[in-house]
Amino acid sequence: MHLTSQALPSEPAGGIAGWAADLVDTMGGPGAGLAIALENLFPPLPSEVILPLTGFAAGQGVLSLASALFWTTLGSVVGAVVLYWIGRLFGRDRMRAIWAKLPLVKLSDLERTEAWFAKHGTKAVFFGRMVPIFRSLVSIPAGVERMPLPVMVTLTMLGSLIWNSVLVLAGYWLGDQWDLVETYVGIVSKAVLVLVVLALAVYATVRVRGHRRAKHRRV
Repeated sequence: MHLTSQALPSEPAGGIAGWAADLVDTMGGPGAGLAIALENLFPPLPSEVILPLTGFAAGQGVLSLASALFWTTLGSVVGAVVLYWIGRLFGRDRMRAIWAKLPLVKLSDLERTEAWFAKHGTKAVFFGRMVPIFRSLVSIPAGVERMPLPVMVTLTMLGSLIWNSVLVLAGYWLGDQWDLVETYVGIVSKAVLVLVVLALAVYATVRVRGHRRAKHRRV
């Protein structure tokens, strides 16, 4: 069966959906795994398109459901490990050196962040795999903080399996309406992004005001 020429809606022969469909159609499970590994490395590639499409492909007999879940979870782990090693090779000292040059932040802020990750890092890695946008980025601080690799891999595997299962099964059950998943998960992704931007804006505002007050006291 040629996936891209069958019942897929929304003209999936083009764009990200078409690219993912070609990978799955050509390579089966490993193609789905490759697509998700790349999605971890390049967050603009949306898992909310790739995973439901893979589930739909499983429903059409292109690959088995077990294969879809195995390979997409393996791809998540591989992508996360690459980012983990980038963070680990980057290192705390280099991160601190760059941080010290940034405006509106203090080294103590980074130290508190490091302390928080040391205390809650396992939760951040596990639950972060189920949060759009952060599911990729959380691997970097795990590497910077040198979280034991077996722990990071185990937490990533479990968290990713949950996230992947929800989206793959949604595509499997929805059939040729698999693209509805992208719509609803996309709303969640946008909401998360807005909250992050607002949090950063509030943080920057507080830092600027604190800096001005400290300067006024010195004067």
